[in-house]
Amino acid sequence: MSPAAGMELKALMLAAPPLTLAVAESMTCGGVQARIGAISGASTFFLGGLTAYTLDEKVKLLGVDRREARRVNCVSAEVAAAMATGVGRLFGSDIGIATTGYAEPDPARGVMEPMAWWAVVRRGPRGRILGEWTGRVECPGATRTDAQAFVAEAVLAALAEALKRGRGRAVES
Repeated sequence: MSPAAGMELKALMLAAPPLTLAVAESMTCGGVQARIGAISGASTFFLGGLTAYTLDEKVKLLGVDRREARRVNCVSAEVAAAMATGVGRLFGSDIGIATTGYAEPDPARGVMEPMAWWAVVRRGPRGRILGEWTGRVECPGATRTDAQAFVAEAVLAALAEALKRGRGRAVES
């Protein structure tokens, strides 16, 4: 994330009313949190996050539905949205974002190129969902670390776009 993009994200998070953010990561393994933490003044909106790499941790910490997650090996728009909702609830944030996917091909599962799903979930009073945005990122030919970096940037760009759009429920793919 460029310094300019980071400052834009901070300004969007702190515009009236100011919002708070929490992050749940799997495929990006802390890369989203590191990018947010690099923004000067991130502590004014960033509450924290976690990396939940396994099914059990996604279920236990984020409230992901075990049956659904097992069916898709924890990689789907629904799992990403559940992770984002769960991390928002866990940290008490206004917005939760999440990533889940494959940083490398996994031919045994039919995954020929790195890919991921991301989600941005905006919560209102008493945890009511005000907006949910999801998307899929393809990373053909990318190395593991390049795919992780690309997906981390993609979810932060999606967050900025969701903040610019404001309230609503737009599900993208």
